[in-house]
Amino acid sequence: MTNSLVIIQTILSIAIIGLILIQARGTGFGRGSTGSFTRRGVEKLTFRATIVLVSLFLLISVLRLVI
Repeated sequence: MTNSLVIIQTILSIAIIGLILIQARGTGFGRGSTGSFTRRGVEKLTFRATIVLVSLFLLISVLRLVI
């Protein structure tokens, strides 16, 4: 059980890193100062997916402490 949680946690961490790197808002050269702060399309999807994956990562981390 513990080994499978470690594998799931590793996969989630790699996916989280990838999603964070995909997000381009506010990364250098003044891109974040366009005046529009609403997320649309793919940017909104990656933002929500990041939140879901981080939540799952935290849940599995707590589960590993309990088991």
